[in-house]
Order: sequence, then structure tokens, then C-alpha cells
Amino acid sequence: MKFTKYHALGNDYIVINPKDLVQELTEHEIKTICDRHYGIGSDGILLGPESSSTSEFKLRIFNPDGGEAEKSGNGLRIFSRYLWDCKLVGSDSFSIETKGGEVQAKVHDQGKSVTVDMGKVRYTHGDDHEVAIQKEVIQVADVSFEGYRASVGNPHFVIPVDHLSTDLAYAYGPMIEHEERFSNRTNVQFLKVLDKNTIQIEIWERGAGYTLASGSSSTAAAAVAFGLGLCESNIKVNMPGGVIDINIDANMMAKMKGAVCKIGMGELASEMFV
Repeated sequence: MKFTKYHALGNDYIVINPKDLVQELTEHEIKTICDRHYGIGSDGILLGPESSSTSEFKLRIFNPDGGEAEKSGNGLRIFSRYLWDCKLVGSDSFSIETKGGEVQAKVHDQGKSVTVDMGKVRYTHGDDHEVAIQKEVIQVADVSFEGYRASVGNPHFVIPVDHLSTDLAYAYGPMIEHEERFSNRTNVQFLKVLDKNTIQIEIWERGAGYTLASGSSSTAAAAVAFGLGLCESNIKVNMPGGVIDINIDANMMAKMKGAVCKIGMGELASEMFV
């Protein structure tokens, strides 16, 4: 099984082309590949390109726990770079189908930077398209948080805080991810607004855990800061892994731009799955 590994600001993914598979990946195989001791180690697997009836390419995204994700901003940037490395795309924009909807992507800087039109941000986890941003109070352990739902094809819960730390994500992220009100679990972002064009976040990613960077989390957090009137439309999102640029227009359409780095490629041995 051949693979190529990339990272986007420290958020690492393994790309596997379906044509290199004898059969579909099992949950056990996904978990093993992503394991940092018994496998290659990654924050997820990108399976593609697959054929699509609506887009130029189709991508499936799997979390380290074996579950399938709807969308990943960093994953989409990495997959776009993979397509560019394989000479399947050039300098023009192209479309990618995901479980969370179609996106447009464009590769820049000889593959080192990618822009993705993430689509419309909605302040809900449901199917409603026009929902006003709404505060929710959530009680976890001995702490009460005020947060806001957002979706860019996958669910997010953004919590503005005055004092941001990694400990917040580790301590409360898992409990919020699995809180019973979130029927399909949720990604969690703790957000601090630095100024009208800059925010900082810490991320607990659904199915993956603590994450150095996330494109969809950056988009969701920026959209909440924008919706609350705390930020303008162009927002730099600072994370432990680096910075992603987000633009939110008047129709809540989001555009993301960030870096991608190729790590290497190789072949997985079958005995790792025994």
C-alpha cells in the first residue's frame, strides 16, 4: 500500500490513492496507520482521488479513530498539493467533492500554499441555512462555558475566552466533543480575539484530539468572531502550528489560505496490520 505524507502547519495527513488498494480500508487499518507507535502516525487519512459525478475530484477523509469526516480544511489543502505533485492539476482552480459539500481549490507558490473556498458558514449543526448566531451555555465538569455553533460542512463549537491555554483544550475538549446535545459530536475551538483582524485559537478535533492547526476550525472560529462583530472580514488565525488567513464575505462565504509541506512517501508493509 503506497502512501504520501504531508503536514499543514503541523496537522499531518497520509494520502492514499484508491487505485493502490486491493480492497477498501477497514477501521482497524485506519487506526493502525494513524497510530504514532504502531503505524506511520497521522491526524487522519485522505483517500483520493475518487471519481465524482459533480466535481473534478472526490476526497474521503478519515479520522484516527476510524470515523469518516465530512470536511477538513487542512486535509483539502494537503490533498490539493498531492494532486499538484501528481500533475493532475496546474495553476487553475479546480473542484473537489467531499462528504461535507463541494469546494474550489487553487495551488500557489509551487505547491507550498493553497487557497480553498470553504463554502457558506452556518451558525447551526443542522440543515437550516439561515440561522442567526446564538449563544449556548454548556456545563462540563465544574465549569460553565458560553459558546456558539458553526458549520462549514462539519460541526464546530466555538468558545470565546479571555485567557487562552493548551490546557483548556485538553481538559474540556473531550467532554464538549461528546456532550449529548451534539448528536454527531463536535469539533471544539477556544477563541481569543487579539484585534479586529487577528484571533488565536486552541483546538480539540473530533475523532483526532488535540490538534496544532485546523483549516475548518480556523474558518469556524473566524466566522464566529465576525458574526459577533469582534472582527472584520479578513482575519489571521493564530494556532500553535502557524497562521491561516480567512476571509468571510457578506454572504458568509469563507475563503481559506495556508501553507502545505510534503514530508515523504513510501510503502506500508502488510504485517503492520496483524
